[in-house]
Amino acid sequence: MTATPIVIDAAFDSGNIEVRSISGTTARLAIRKDHMSDFAQWFHFRVGNCAGRELELKITGLASSAYPDGWPNYRAVVSEDREFWGRADSSYDKAEDGGTLTIRYRPAANLAWFAYFAPYSWERHQDLIAGAALSAGVSHRVLGHSLDGRTIDCLDLGEGATQVWLYARQHPGESMAEWWMEGALDCLTDPTDPVGRALRQKCTFHVVPNANPDGSVRGHLRTNAVGVNLNREWHEPSAEQSPEVLCIRNAMDETGVHFAMDVHGDEAIPAVFLAGFEGIPSWTAELQGGFDRYKAILARRTPDFQTRLGYPVAGPGKANLAMSTNQLAERYGAVSMTLEMPFKDNADLPDPGQGWSPERSAQLGRDCLAALLEWLD
Repeated sequence: MTATPIVIDAAFDSGNIEVRSISGTTARLAIRKDHMSDFAQWFHFRVGNCAGRELELKITGLASSAYPDGWPNYRAVVSEDREFWGRADSSYDKAEDGGTLTIRYRPAANLAWFAYFAPYSWERHQDLIAGAALSAGVSHRVLGHSLDGRTIDCLDLGEGATQVWLYARQHPGESMAEWWMEGALDCLTDPTDPVGRALRQKCTFHVVPNANPDGSVRGHLRTNAVGVNLNREWHEPSAEQSPEVLCIRNAMDETGVHFAMDVHGDEAIPAVFLAGFEGIPSWTAELQGGFDRYKAILARRTPDFQTRLGYPVAGPGKANLAMSTNQLAERYGAVSMTLEMPFKDNADLPDPGQGWSPERSAQLGRDCLAALLEWLD
């Protein structure tokens, strides 16, 4: 008697996969592009009827994905309880079927979820906002709404003069950014955490855990509901194309910005790193010194951060002011920066079981705030 084939579904929050064929426990799959965009890299799907069976899942066509350099040495994340996310054996062959990632895994349970990184659901976002908003000294406001009508939530806390903006998931598939936010908010809202208490005395925080909720729910890698890359909208955001950026920037105009961190993930580089604002028209050595000093403090505080690997630095006057880090440094004179975490593992401190993980992302959030406190002093 022939065994019944596995069943693959992705019709849920942040789901993304196209099923090309299934034969027994082998499937040939493809990633759906972001709506109205050519970006494709994020996947998230469920496999059923699989208990004790050796799965072979082939995601094809990846040579034409958004970041093909992200696939070598990458391992897919997998969970059977949707709480703990480990890594599945994965291999990439750029010559097979337009570039193919082959995932092999034998689930103990009859259901298994696979994703590009551990998903951070819109429901969990609601829980994060609700929990933080109930904490002493925290106020919640809706800065605006996305094109699909979802809220751009902001949490305000602290009574200090230094205006700090933390925001994440402009690129929705970079879900490690909201796990980072969970760790950062745990620090800031815990009345027994001395780092959080001291920071609330010195700073006023404005925290936007998810700047692109539509892309997050739709299963996009990089864009909003109409295929717009929000981190290329900060020079001239519009209500028609990028209301998410427009409402955040308007709120920043009201408060000013002294320190800002835009939290992201990088597909190809197996490391945590920071990108700055070199190349803005109003660059000064003093402003650059503030950024360099923060990098040095964070490198000393956590072995998960390094300064060897990162993006090329823009030359004088060559900074792209449509990107938030450059725009904020130019517009407000802020020490602003982009934090990048890996989709792969941290090559300097690898974890065979989980690679880079939600837990390490959250810990980095706490470490970044501890570095900020030292930086302020």
